[in-house]
Amino acid sequence: MKQNPSLFSNLRALPPTAWILFLGTFLNKFGSFVLPFLAIYLTQSGYSVVQAGMAIGAYGLGNVVATVVGGYLADHIGRRKTIVLSMFSGAVSMMLLSQARSFPAILWLSGLAGLAGEFYRPASSAMLADLVPAANRVTAYSAYRMAINAGFAFGPATAGFIAGHSFFWLFVGDAGTSALFGVFALVALPEILHRPEDRIGWKAAAKAIAADRRLHRVLLGAFGIAVVFSQISSTFSLVVTHTGLSTKVYGALLSMNGVMVVLFELPLTTVTRHFRPMAVIGFGYLAVAVGFGLCAFAESVPAFVACVSTFTLGEMCAMPVASAYIAGLSPHNMRGRYMGAYGLTWTIAQVFAPALGMGLFATRPAEFWVIASAIGLASALFAFEGRRVPVAIPVQA
Repeated sequence: MKQNPSLFSNLRALPPTAWILFLGTFLNKFGSFVLPFLAIYLTQSGYSVVQAGMAIGAYGLGNVVATVVGGYLADHIGRRKTIVLSMFSGAVSMMLLSQARSFPAILWLSGLAGLAGEFYRPASSAMLADLVPAANRVTAYSAYRMAINAGFAFGPATAGFIAGHSFFWLFVGDAGTSALFGVFALVALPEILHRPEDRIGWKAAAKAIAADRRLHRVLLGAFGIAVVFSQISSTFSLVVTHTGLSTKVYGALLSMNGVMVVLFELPLTTVTRHFRPMAVIGFGYLAVAVGFGLCAFAESVPAFVACVSTFTLGEMCAMPVASAYIAGLSPHNMRGRYMGAYGLTWTIAQVFAPALGMGLFATRPAEFWVIASAIGLASALFAFEGRRVPVAIPVQA
């Protein structure tokens, strides 16, 4: 019987350039200092809470556009050039935002920062698929997610320390880490070029994506689960505090989610990579649905720990496999746009679902978690129904 490779063996099989990509991603996300403190910065600068919310919304809308622009550029000018352009333009836009004083300028530059600083992501995901053989992509995307989560785990604490001295240095640190990733990408990442005749324009790409029913299935499922999962940073906070628990408990539960992902997701891939992708995605979505559904009954810290543990298990199972699955679906010369389409489902959900969820929770708190769980179950059904669809991710014996 063939022995299953260990996690260490899987990681050693990843090319050195993938590790450069992980390091750059970690530095960039570690240095995402401004967005978590943007509301505080603006309100302390004399702007209203509503205006601060509009600026954050503009940043989110910039993220939405970034998934489309980034996917196109990744396929048209190349992965490395797209990453470099995003990092350097993101650094410039962040410094411009630090100098903006009128509200219209802040609004426009917030949107520009959200666009410029995030359109590298489809290129990074596409480059990872280009560099890593199909059999190792689940491990690679899990390591990529770990870099993102580790950056978010350690960055805000550093940002809080910096903000205590000067908000201006938050912008400098954010811009500096973006520029550093840009230098890494320029010097150390390869350029994976397409022949000019292989390039596909918007119209042909849209037609190809519109005809790919396998992609539609996974995107619909991903959008539903993104709507549910985005409640972790909004409605979930309300249900925790409405039961009489403190904001410190909510913060600890969020940290628990991040710590679980950083510590356990990579080891879990040694198991999940041996099963059919859509079955793993379906199981993960089911666990997310159950975890959030349990929130309807949670009233104590142990109960909320059980909720978080359950939906985090689902996240760790489904997310890296979903990225690898879409990489396997995508034609090489459309990989950036396929990854952009996947990112778009999450970005749209993260922009609009929290406000919609909080509005529904405010009027129908008893029914909210039932509805959220039902959406998650529908997403799991989409995945399970597509489990027999073949795709280029070998199942390990």
